[in-house]
Amino acid sequence: MNNSRRNFIKQTGLAAASITLLPYLGCAETAKIKKFGIQLYSLRNEITSGIEKVIGEVAKAGYNYVEGYGYSEKTGFFGLKPQAYKDLLDKNNLTTPSAHYDFGDWEKSQDDSILKSYIDAAKILDQKYIVVPYTNPDIFKDETACRAYIAKLNRASKIVKDAGLKLAYHNHDLEFFDLKGKTGFSILLEESDPELLDLELDLYWVMRAKQDPIQLFKDHPGRFTMWHVKDMSKTNNLKNTEVGNGTIDFTTIFKNAKLSGLKYPFVEQENFEIDPYQSITKSASYLSKLIK
Repeated sequence: MNNSRRNFIKQTGLAAASITLLPYLGCAETAKIKKFGIQLYSLRNEITSGIEKVIGEVAKAGYNYVEGYGYSEKTGFFGLKPQAYKDLLDKNNLTTPSAHYDFGDWEKSQDDSILKSYIDAAKILDQKYIVVPYTNPDIFKDETACRAYIAKLNRASKIVKDAGLKLAYHNHDLEFFDLKGKTGFSILLEESDPELLDLELDLYWVMRAKQDPIQLFKDHPGRFTMWHVKDMSKTNNLKNTEVGNGTIDFTTIFKNAKLSGLKYPFVEQENFEIDPYQSITKSASYLSKLIK
């Protein structure tokens, strides 16, 4: 998600290391991933013509669950109140384990009624995660601002945890700015409680920031319970392509799913060169073969 995406959401209401890892790996043996979802931002242009058709096409393409975005108390999800949105998903045999909720206003105001509205919606939808999708990139250019922001996230994560849910943070590349040998992402991982905050790792943005996702898994096993499975075009790294059609080695990355702590992989594609429904179907076909 970049600045234009944030604006769109606003507008729509919208060896030694192995010793450390062994205990976690033992617990993760049963965590075989057999299902996958899609972040509905991929189909934001199609949603303007009606969410019902989009959800039907997502189910037809082979996805098991969806991740929404852009919720507000006034407009709900895509014009549907949470219960109506859940009913639509139920009708299409889909679930929604998480959604992206805008934290911009909360970060500025610290008004916890905003969090409460998100928690209320998430519970109606039987969601497990409330995801912070984006923040002001200037925060991650200054270590003091970064640490202050993380302190706010820690407070939010405790509120969400006390409500029986869990907060997660979704990255872009902005979290990897150099801060005198550290990055905002490393500070976030170090200064947040694994019991309270999970990470939704956007693999495209990690690779675009020239980071190694597998090294992140090794350094912080179990923290990355959700992924955005988004491929990078072979001809233009600013563009996406169908999963399996680009430059990212998902085969190797998925072999480390247990180490990551992965529970929910979501396909996401922010731009298309072919029909979007054909594209998401190709991505689903590739992913279903990869994880079977």
